[in-house]
Amino acid sequence: MNAQNGSAFMPDEDLLNTILADLKRTVREYTTAATESACPTVRQTFNELTMDTLRLQGDLYTHMSQMNMYTAPCKALRQEVDKQIQCAQQTQQKSQQFVQQKTGGNGSYGQSHYPQHQQSNQNQNSYYM
Repeated sequence: MNAQNGSAFMPDEDLLNTILADLKRTVREYTTAATESACPTVRQTFNELTMDTLRLQGDLYTHMSQMNMYTAPCKALRQEVDKQIQCAQQTQQKSQQFVQQKTGGNGSYGQSHYPQHQQSNQNQNSYYM
């Protein structure tokens, strides 16, 4: 990491931020690859790579946070989070209806394979998340 003259290549914080950004990008790439793979073995491999990279990213974030190198974003307003959840649920419903319409309800994706996210009753009166 050090140059020949003894000076640092770049400050540790900048280097760690670069690595963190690259880990985030890598997760997106692995997720895309898993989504687009037709082979179950390849899909599983990319899923495992995604999870391993997410763990690395989380560990690096924790380390940087402990060293005051990374500040967490501000807390989100509960109503904004609820609004995003509602929009996502509407999009999911529209997508399911579209697929059912196009497949006549007989396709393998005619019904949701994943349970919808349930809004937690916990902290519903909280202003911030």
